[in-house]
Amino acid sequence: MDLQLKGKIAIVTGASKGIGRAIAERLAAEGMQLVLAARSGNLLEQLAAELPGQHLVQALDLREPDAASELMAVTLDRFGGLDLLVNNAGATKRGDFLQLTDDEWADGFALKFFGAMRLSRAAWPHLMARRGSIVNIIGIGGRTGSAEFAIGGSVNAAAMNLTKVLADRGITDGVRVNAINPGAIATERLWVRIRNHAKEAGISEAEAEKVLPRLMAVERFGAPMEIANAVAFLASAPASYIQGAILDVDGGATRTL
Repeated sequence: MDLQLKGKIAIVTGASKGIGRAIAERLAAEGMQLVLAARSGNLLEQLAAELPGQHLVQALDLREPDAASELMAVTLDRFGGLDLLVNNAGATKRGDFLQLTDDEWADGFALKFFGAMRLSRAAWPHLMARRGSIVNIIGIGGRTGSAEFAIGGSVNAAAMNLTKVLADRGITDGVRVNAINPGAIATERLWVRIRNHAKEAGISEAEAEKVLPRLMAVERFGAPMEIANAVAFLASAPASYIQGAILDVDGGATRTL
């Protein structure tokens, strides 16, 4: 299927590793020109060198209030426009609700919610000009509450609502906005959970890797490229009638409506 993405411009945040890196690899394979954003400049440079095409690397912290406008400025200076924004950056701390501090709550919202909100706002007029789109990478914790995921679940729920808000406006402005909720995806963050479970249960990491999916009631862990494939489709011309969708890519973990 021709996704009709060749030559288009995309910003991918959190692109240095994990899901963000896979998204960058998938979009570059489609012939898109990318702005790769994250805090780790070295990892971004390594990624850019491995991708086909010429891409812009921008090391910055989207928790900073001015970072979104700076990222848009360098994007426009280099490429002259924008067709796709992938808001992928952001991780939140797990833990006991009664032990989580105000600073940890504020940090959880600072990047994944406020960073994405500011970047969407900065990008919006330029996406309007080219009838572009936004894909937000959120997470299934926003649909189903979990005691040890208080911050992440709250941030994800807010990000899903923001997706619907922007999609509603996008009908008038000609900007498509959709979201993907990854489930348990085999990234370094998940491997930390596997190692912790192995230690707590007194089993090997290999055994923990088999046991954890069953505890999560899924067949297996997902691969980062499976999220990337969904991003490429949602950004494509064949998906042009999809607006305000929140796609759970989680192996069936979310069983609620």
